[in-house]
Amino acid sequence: MNSFLRQMMKSLIGPTIPGGIITILIFYLDYFQFELVEKFLLFAAFVIVPLVILLLSHDEKNTYQRNIYAAIKLLQFPAALLTLASVMSSKRWGLESTTIPGTLSLGWLLLTLLLCIYGLTTIVIHKGKIAEIAIGAGLVYFFIGGIWFTLYQYQVNLFQANPATHALSSVHFHFSSAIVPIFIGVLGRIMTKKSWYPWVVAIDIVGPILIAIGMIFSKPIEYIGVTLFACNIVIYTTYLLAFLRRNSFHHKATFFLVLSCIAFYSVIVLSIFYPLLKNMFSLTILDFIPIYGTLHAFGFVLCGLIGWVYMVDSLKKKSLPMSISE
Repeated sequence: MNSFLRQMMKSLIGPTIPGGIITILIFYLDYFQFELVEKFLLFAAFVIVPLVILLLSHDEKNTYQRNIYAAIKLLQFPAALLTLASVMSSKRWGLESTTIPGTLSLGWLLLTLLLCIYGLTTIVIHKGKIAEIAIGAGLVYFFIGGIWFTLYQYQVNLFQANPATHALSSVHFHFSSAIVPIFIGVLGRIMTKKSWYPWVVAIDIVGPILIAIGMIFSKPIEYIGVTLFACNIVIYTTYLLAFLRRNSFHHKATFFLVLSCIAFYSVIVLSIFYPLLKNMFSLTILDFIPIYGTLHAFGFVLCGLIGWVYMVDSLKKKSLPMSISE
């Protein structure tokens, strides 16, 4: 058992193992009586963001960006622990009526601010390259997710939104708004450039904002944003599957990326058949939310990130250029 753990820690995704163990305990131990949305936010803090950090590459000649990257790597796990303490203080320690949960959440807000700054420097350094704009935008959206989490922990009512809406908005920005642009950005780094690619990136940047605005002010705007965003993911997954079929890559990268695409299509199929399943088994939308959330967070997002981490690493080892011909 000890040798297995040592081998896992030495693996490419080893830095995420401690956070992964903590996440498993949070999801399965009765001691952690958290809301499902809070468990997903902690999953993002302990596992998703560390995987994103593994995907980042910095310009060695740029001291400013290199220092930010070092700070992000250093502060990520302590910030995640503060996030856990923030939720614990409001759910287990009886401090929900104080400002302590909100104050503890500021650690995660700082970490996401650093990700935001890193994303902006990436855009500036690469001087408008579309793929880098997508990745930079995704990192900026982590900061917006951090803001929503802090508002949730402070129990602030903003505009027409209550704290529960803040929590949902935070999950949205951590798992969709940030991740999809990053996925499309890393794909853009290695694919042959297509005329439609800038449009996909533009929609990926605008879509999450429409969804967030719609969640607070207008359902029609939210529906438009969701539709555009979902169509973009369809384009991404369809192209990615074809791309993987035409090119030979690391088998782990291919496996996890295909699994990620399958998870997304499973969500689509469930959404289509939801009315039928609801009538057949007397189910409500509340019964489907955990299924949708699990498929999206653990299937599409987690498997996708692991796949891209292995993909980027294999390309570095082969010393291949960032653009691969098809």
